[in-house]
Amino acid sequence: MPAYQVIALRAFADNYIWTIRDATHAAVVDPGDAQPVLDYLAREKLQLAAILNTHHHADHVGGNAALLARHPAPVYGPHDERIPEVSTRLADGEHFTLPHFGIDMETLEIPGHTRSHVAFFGGGMLFCGDTLFAAGCGRLFEGTPRQMHDSLTRLSRLPDDTRVYCGHEYTLSNIRFARAAEPDNTRLPELETRMQVLRDQDQPTLPSTIGQEKATNPFLRVNEPGIISSASARAEKKLSDPVSVLAAIRDWKNNF
Repeated sequence: MPAYQVIALRAFADNYIWTIRDATHAAVVDPGDAQPVLDYLAREKLQLAAILNTHHHADHVGGNAALLARHPAPVYGPHDERIPEVSTRLADGEHFTLPHFGIDMETLEIPGHTRSHVAFFGGGMLFCGDTLFAAGCGRLFEGTPRQMHDSLTRLSRLPDDTRVYCGHEYTLSNIRFARAAEPDNTRLPELETRMQVLRDQDQPTLPSTIGQEKATNPFLRVNEPGIISSASARAEKKLSDPVSVLAAIRDWKNNF
């Protein structure tokens, strides 16, 4: 068993700042707000080992500067000048060892939500920001449907037991859309029930797993007949290629 835990620190309305910690140190992923991290480090008497940034949006990097002012640490992130605090810029396939924890992390470029979005994969964990959500995917702010499809396909090829740590608590609303997009998917009602229990207890629905996402996430199931049928109905024309299907259901989700 690893000698560390992964803790969800909450920020804003529905962000999670994923925090890898042991008895003395913590590394944080996408600290959009410094205060929850500063409070946690002080309360638990932890030293900041590293910051990992997946993409440039303020709700994921806005706390960098204030954290570093109090806790100097290396910052890992994509090649994107919009995140000035990054000290180690990483390209696709590059590895680094997470300071203190010794976890080998691989960088995966997964554009779609933004043009420079990356994920970090290591220790059986995937920190994927706003590209892959539980039962959903991110909006296409800077990327294309093809980029998002390629990125999600790549993530779907990771081991099924990979734990998926995404940036927001969107699971229940995503499941409601997934049930509309694929009403015959028998896995979705049971998943919704389990996730509702967690939310009723004010617990995170995350992490998910790659296996769960392949079974329930409509954006990973764009080759399934039920999704193709729903997307075609939405587009009011027969769709066959997966990129067009993804584009149609993403547009539907934007207005769901």
